[in-house]
Amino acid sequence: MVKINCFILCLLTVMGCNSCRQRLTDYVNPFLGTATLWEVEDLGFTPTHRTWGAEVFPGASLPNAMVQLSPVTLFHSGSGYQYEDSVIWGFTHTNKGHWNLCHVPLLPATGTIAADNYVSPFSHSNESAHPGYYQVFLERYGVNVELTSTLRCAYHRYTFANGHNIKVLADLNLANERVSGYAIAQEGEYSFSGFQHAGEKIYFYAEANRKINHIEKAPKKDGKELPVLNFVDDEGSKILELKIGFSFVSIENAKHNLAQEMTGKSFAEVRKEAVGTWESLLSKITVSGGTEAQMRTFYSCLYRSFLWPALRSDVNGEFTNARRQVSNTGFRYYTDPSFWDDYRNKLILLGLLSPDVAVDVISSVTDRGKKRGYMPNFFHGDHASVFITGSYLRGLRGWDIDSAYLLMLHNAKVESPSRPHLAKYIEKGYVPEWDLEAPRLETVATAGVTKTLEFAYDDYAVALMARELGDKANYDTLMSRSLNYKNVFDPATKFMRGRLDNGEWITPFDPQTVYYEYMYREANGWQSSFFAPHNVDGLIALFPDKEYFEKKLDSLFTIPWRDCEADNMSVFIGQYCHGNQPDHGYPHLYYFVGKQEKAQDILNHIMANFYNMGKDGLAYAGMDDAGEMSAWYVFHAIGLYTLSPADPEYIVTVPLFDKVTLWTGNDKYFTISRKNSGNKITGITCNGKKLDGYFLAHDELSKETLVIETE
Repeated sequence: MVKINCFILCLLTVMGCNSCRQRLTDYVNPFLGTATLWEVEDLGFTPTHRTWGAEVFPGASLPNAMVQLSPVTLFHSGSGYQYEDSVIWGFTHTNKGHWNLCHVPLLPATGTIAADNYVSPFSHSNESAHPGYYQVFLERYGVNVELTSTLRCAYHRYTFANGHNIKVLADLNLANERVSGYAIAQEGEYSFSGFQHAGEKIYFYAEANRKINHIEKAPKKDGKELPVLNFVDDEGSKILELKIGFSFVSIENAKHNLAQEMTGKSFAEVRKEAVGTWESLLSKITVSGGTEAQMRTFYSCLYRSFLWPALRSDVNGEFTNARRQVSNTGFRYYTDPSFWDDYRNKLILLGLLSPDVAVDVISSVTDRGKKRGYMPNFFHGDHASVFITGSYLRGLRGWDIDSAYLLMLHNAKVESPSRPHLAKYIEKGYVPEWDLEAPRLETVATAGVTKTLEFAYDDYAVALMARELGDKANYDTLMSRSLNYKNVFDPATKFMRGRLDNGEWITPFDPQTVYYEYMYREANGWQSSFFAPHNVDGLIALFPDKEYFEKKLDSLFTIPWRDCEADNMSVFIGQYCHGNQPDHGYPHLYYFVGKQEKAQDILNHIMANFYNMGKDGLAYAGMDDAGEMSAWYVFHAIGLYTLSPADPEYIVTVPLFDKVTLWTGNDKYFTISRKNSGNKITGITCNGKKLDGYFLAHDELSKETLVIETE
């Protein structure tokens, strides 16, 4: 009878029974992306040191939360967690996966503490993770660690094999940032508080379920001290629980956050709420008709797309602004997005599924722009303009549009940290490169080609906003400047190539040579010569004809990568590098020469091979960069991609799944169906009306169905 019931349950699940279907959170593997690639055949080169992986964290967090509670196996290494490591230093409370943050490390311990060697071994066989939950057994101290969290608070649950002499190490000397100061003190019999200043100043207030005996500071050999919290023995329990509120404003606000989000709640209740929050978000896209492995990769990528930007305002609305003043403006304050990376796709996905968060992120970015005098950027390029314009044209409202637009214009007209070398760009129509005799991989220069290409696209984004707001003069100027990408196209070599101030081309020139900031930013000539997502037809017109362009594109994907090791560049199809962002939109260029099926062949290869890599199947092709790599997968798996994210449209690709249901707000859903299993699209219909071409306007998502026929 048991076997029959199990069979019926499985059958109903396969058939899609809503009342008994598997939770979408059960498909998520937070360890996906935590492993490092070492194999030559995967990387594309012979590594001499550890390469950059996805640099993601496996710990507990809610979508776009203040708290990311995760283990650290090695400080100053991406997220701090590397799957191949074997020891844990502590559990930190902020994370992005970008060599920063990792605030307030705590580690449960027992017995005598060695202040300079307190790490604990652990095994993956006794480690688990789930959205909103993380667990590991610390072998050195015989303690099982369980972690969960709310938006602004962390919940630690430690179960000790021996309930005596329980301690918590708070090595506030450590973070992924340089620590400039910290404090920790006992507040009452059961509570303690403090701060850590590491990049940002974060405050905390904690309550324990057993009395604190005292806090000591054990001396270390480097002259620093290790704060150690000692707890009173409780003969009736081997469990220590810590509820910790955080704030970037004050200890008082951290205490208030804790009271509002965790008072009276058990660990199980907080964990259940976390799972429910993630289930609600993941349920905004449901898929069917794929394999179990595809489902797991898809929902793991969707999960990872919503961990950043991070909340910085408290329950009472207060936050510390860009001038380090306490402010309260009525919206939730978030960190800057990783604009160079995730403007391409992740921020559009944020606007689709969490529009309220996207609106507040824009308000936060605009607030920082007002305080600093220019719109913030990240790493390279000025892509806040793309995010804001794309969001506006997709119908999002609720922020100070006039202020945002003025800041976007300022960035486009006045040189600032957001657009270095802008004056030269305006004067000459390109950013000149320096004349250097022997540039090498690490050479720091102007990255003139990359800046020219990206500034041109940013000009296009600002021009679109100017048109929407009736600013014709700036529209005309910026739309004209958006064609500046042509000024670094060398007709002789058919590559985007660096130019000197006098207009001469950089010589010698080898399109396969990689640079970090000379001519190109983290790329070579091949990876930088096809970027004009706003004017692909104009790009193709620079070549003799479409056939020539197609062959050039073929070469991008077929000319072998040299055995060249360059940080942040790994996993190749010819010269195309999926381990870094600059060429992530290039496969779609085949659409513009009538060879859509060639694009799909490449897209399918990437989805099938570049997201579950390495011996453990837990490595990405490269850095996730706060969700960009993950969002790339999500969009292509559902059959829509943001080729030009400033434009309110999507290029249609062949979905990975037979059926996709996409939430579009107000209890409405848009269904994407695939007919047949081929790679060549033979027809696209929206609500029964045939599309002219391959682009779907964002407004069409208000309809009910999209059918993609293939052969």
